[in-house]
Amino acid sequence: MSISAIIITYNEEKNIRDCLESLKWVNEIVVVDAESEDKTAQIARELGAKVLSLEWQGYGKQKNYALSKATCDWILSLDADERITPELAEEIQKTLINPSFSGYEIARKTYFLGKWIRHSGWYPGYVLRLFKREKARFAEKEVHEYIELNGKVGYLKNHLIHYTDDTLKHYLDKFCNYTSLASKELYANGKRASLLDLSLRPILFFLKMYFGKCGFLDGIQGFILAILSSFYVFVKYAKLWEKEKEFRDKK
Repeated sequence: MSISAIIITYNEEKNIRDCLESLKWVNEIVVVDAESEDKTAQIARELGAKVLSLEWQGYGKQKNYALSKATCDWILSLDADERITPELAEEIQKTLINPSFSGYEIARKTYFLGKWIRHSGWYPGYVLRLFKREKARFAEKEVHEYIELNGKVGYLKNHLIHYTDDTLKHYLDKFCNYTSLASKELYANGKRASLLDLSLRPILFFLKMYFGKCGFLDGIQGFILAILSSFYVFVKYAKLWEKEKEFRDKK
């Protein structure tokens, strides 16, 4: 079976080379670049990727555009900060000789602030990334898009490597944008923020992540991750409340 890898990018010159190097074995690489201001597109072209430029439309729409430009039987969807290990590449190729499912979930192993996170609800962190092209599309959500698959899902054994935030600055740079997108989506879906959302949700999320998901076993990084994640929940609902207030004030 032929395989197209699809990746959406914006200012990923730090990551894109290693990502694409891990995909040399696929038949086609499609990179949809949201008009990066760095050398992302140039590096991708140098490494043989088909690079298309598209003004930012949102995560789901960008990925659906990339999907529409892929030509192979199977799709492998990656983010620029992810890597396919040689073991996973071999497993994918062997699996697709005689596939039993329409899509496959892959366990994702994440590197956060200098440590592999093995608990905290992040590991094994299965994600659906390999699927038949004609059987799937991306939900066009503001953030945290997912694949809508028409068919059964199987699981692979080897890991997808995810080099997420190497510094707190990198995490916080994304934080503001992601919480804004998440609150926008909640508002569009008719959700409204209450005092309980602002007070209890963050606390419960911390307790679930740090104790329920054994985040304490991930050391200081696990504690930082649980704190930041609970604060993410608080800010998301605070921004939702702010949107409601703005709407009321306009009346």
